[in-house]
Amino acid sequence: MHLNTKPLHELLDLINKREIHPREVIADLYRAIAERENYIRAYISLAPQERLLEEAERLRDKPLRGLPIAVKDNISTREFKTTCASRFLESFQPVFDATVVHRLKAAGATILGKTNLDEFAMGSSGENSAFFPTRNPHDLERVPGGSSGGSAAAVAAHEAICALGSDTGGSIRQPAAFCGIVGLKPTYGLISRYGLVAFASSLDQIGPMTKDVRDCALLLNYIAGRDPHDSTSVERPCADYTQELGQEIKGFRVGLPKEYVADLSGPAKACVESWEKHLRALGAEIVELSLPHTKYAIPAYYLISSSEASANLARFDGVRYTKRASNDSVEAMFSESRDKGFGPEVKRRIMIGTYALSAGYYEAWYGKAQRVRALIREDFASAFKRVDMILSPTSPTPAFKLGERVSDPLAMYLSDIFTVPASLAGLPAISIPGGTVDGLPFGLQLIADQFQEARLLRAAYALEQEIKS
Repeated sequence: MHLNTKPLHELLDLINKREIHPREVIADLYRAIAERENYIRAYISLAPQERLLEEAERLRDKPLRGLPIAVKDNISTREFKTTCASRFLESFQPVFDATVVHRLKAAGATILGKTNLDEFAMGSSGENSAFFPTRNPHDLERVPGGSSGGSAAAVAAHEAICALGSDTGGSIRQPAAFCGIVGLKPTYGLISRYGLVAFASSLDQIGPMTKDVRDCALLLNYIAGRDPHDSTSVERPCADYTQELGQEIKGFRVGLPKEYVADLSGPAKACVESWEKHLRALGAEIVELSLPHTKYAIPAYYLISSSEASANLARFDGVRYTKRASNDSVEAMFSESRDKGFGPEVKRRIMIGTYALSAGYYEAWYGKAQRVRALIREDFASAFKRVDMILSPTSPTPAFKLGERVSDPLAMYLSDIFTVPASLAGLPAISIPGGTVDGLPFGLQLIADQFQEARLLRAAYALEQEIKS
């Protein structure tokens, strides 16, 4: 077995026992990239192998032993361009590392490369990159999910040991589900957003994408915690998130919302039923419950996130960050630069957001969406008085075919129906491999109350081991 197929924690154990050297892991990673990257297209940029070998030698005494991690290309890195998969930023070279990158480097990680995404993280399929679409390693005719599709595909294709993604409405969890890996969206405020190019500032969170749950917990140990550069990061003690792994979940009450299973296909419902059996075998109790405002989550999310995107992307005007369109008037220069710089999906969301925030419509659209968001939070607050955890599929379907939903934005948006509610409520949620539907990976999602990542990971680990056995 090639070393690049092993999870991070196993590699660290082998290195600590002096059975392998980090350079062997790096060599296997680059061998896989040479074999598969031409058709997977997970990366926008890659570090030279020689540089990583030199850095690994220098960092081998630090906790992460110089092992490489892939980073989504909307997270700032000094040694790589940060393009957000957009023509607007294709030449943008940051002068600082994002806090999460800085923390990983301080722990001894190296950065393998920057992964592809839907432009400015706006998409659910990986097809909205301005450069090229990424393909699903399980079926090259299907999408890897979005927007962190490059990170998910890199880990699933063993072109990365683990990766960082960002999640606004499901952009870590949905591609993790489609590609058959583990992806965690932490509680809003647990991880610094400093250096993450903003899409929707009240929703965006960085999180780990890994081969298994233990790696997820391990990475979270290094990137969680208060950051003075980010006023939305929360001051609270961070646990060792690996500590509860392996503990039983007997007595856990797990809620299954009726809204999340009502319209599933037969094979998908069979998967959910098998998860219930696994949980009961572990001693957990299944509780049927209702999250009645789920049906309003998608419209509320797209109004709120698009409104915030409209404000955040106003800075991309042709004056800063990129080459401007040549034009005599300032107004024409702004207009032409944005027309050429942004792709169709980004333009669509800017227009939705600008309309929702405009005079005469603000209260009817944006204000109403925020009130719906409050109702969704109340649904979860009521649910967590009865249960410890909420179970659902990560997405209603497995990965769909490339091009299948490009011309139907609503169908594309509905693929996030099970991930968006937790994002609106600021809750931690994880997707783990939950079996297959039609021969493709099908993700299992667990949602916990705020800052209950340790308990969430404990339950996810127990289920992961039970499903594998």
